[in-house]
Amino acid sequence: MGGRFSAFSFVDRITQVEPGVRARGSYHVPAQLAEFPAALVAEAVGQLAAWASMAQLDFRRRPVAGLARETRFLRDVKPGETLTLEADLESCTDDDVAYAGRATVGGAPVIVLEQCLGPMLPTEDFDAADALRRDYALLCREGAAADRFPGLPAFDIEPGASVPGERVTATLRVPRSAPFFEDHFPRRPVFPATLLLNSQIRLALALARQTLTPGTDGELAAARLLDVKVRAFIAPGQVLEIGAERLAPRSNAPDAWTARLSARAEGKPVATARVEIAERSRA
Repeated sequence: MGGRFSAFSFVDRITQVEPGVRARGSYHVPAQLAEFPAALVAEAVGQLAAWASMAQLDFRRRPVAGLARETRFLRDVKPGETLTLEADLESCTDDDVAYAGRATVGGAPVIVLEQCLGPMLPTEDFDAADALRRDYALLCREGAAADRFPGLPAFDIEPGASVPGERVTATLRVPRSAPFFEDHFPRRPVFPATLLLNSQIRLALALARQTLTPGTDGELAAARLLDVKVRAFIAPGQVLEIGAERLAPRSNAPDAWTARLSARAEGKPVATARVEIAERSRA
């Protein structure tokens, strides 16, 4: 792939594919990374689904982030581990792609995505179709070079107003330039929705730690991400107001700690979701 897809690509190889139906693949998490956030595991599954949907439409159109009903985070992924990726496409048209997917490590599930929907837009607005065809062919043959992801840069996040145990806000300044923009996307740089969600989840975890105390062998982590809605593209240099607000317990899940996630740009909604925080064993 050369210089393409070296900074925000999380599929090394496509091992099985039925365009428009399903795909299987893998991604090796570089061992030199300090961490590999769960949001990037979800990104890997989504990218595999994108390859299967683009191949179905001869790369005339490509999906972008849209809706995701539920994402279950089952355990952290460690640097040096290899993800086995699966994506099952429920439908694929010129308008949108609906899919579900999962990632496993050594046969054990680490993440499950349900009821995802990505709008399809003209490929030429984001990338060169011929280049994508070549990349896809390489992934289906020998695969891309491993260990090419250098990790994420630190983002400029400034704490904002908060009410302890109830809500917290922050200002996220999207960088004007960053390596991941080269992949996302070459013709139209867009701040990845999964990186926004990762920042929002971190905000919710900080809020949860004000009221929840894990046991000796546990730690707080995102367990489920619900009703994700990405409403707008985020451009380089944009300033976002992000927030997490604790929600009242539901009658059918009285022990669940849940927060509403929000992101706004110039007063307009950019992305919303809900996240459930729970204790997870460190083992």
